[in-house]
Amino acid sequence: MKGEFRHSIDAKGRLFIPAKLRDELGERFTVTRGLDKCLAIYPESEWNILEERIQALPMSRARDLQRFFFSSAFDAELDSQGRILLPAGLRKYAGLEKEAVIIGAASRAEIWDAGRWAAYNDAITEERVIEAMEELGF
Repeated sequence: MKGEFRHSIDAKGRLFIPAKLRDELGERFTVTRGLDKCLAIYPESEWNILEERIQALPMSRARDLQRFFFSSAFDAELDSQGRILLPAGLRKYAGLEKEAVIIGAASRAEIWDAGRWAAYNDAITEERVIEAMEELGF
C-alpha cells in the first residue's frame, strides 16, 4: 500500500477510508494499535501472518506483543459511505480528534493524527534515511 490521504474524523468517530486503500485492504481488515502512537490497518491476509508469527513465539516473548496488538484489535466494517467507526480507546491512543492522515505503509496502512504525522516527518532526516538504506544494502 502506498499514498497519503487526509480526512476528517466526524463527531461520531467515523473516518473515511479512501477507495484506493479499500481496494487494497479488501472486504475484511483489522485495525489495532500501531507503533509510534498511530493505528495500523491490516488486510486479512497480513493480519493472519502477524497473528501466526506472534503465536509461534514462546509465551515469555509473545505476551507483550499479544497484549499490545490483540487487545485493541477489531474487525473493521465499512458503512455505505466507506467509513469505519474508530473506537474511543483507539482514538485516544493515537491522539485522533479531528484531522487524520491515512498512509500506505507497504503491507499495511496507518492512521495518524495530522499534527503528529507532520512532527514525525519533520524529525526524519536525510541522514536517517541514508543510514537505514545502507543497513539494507542499498
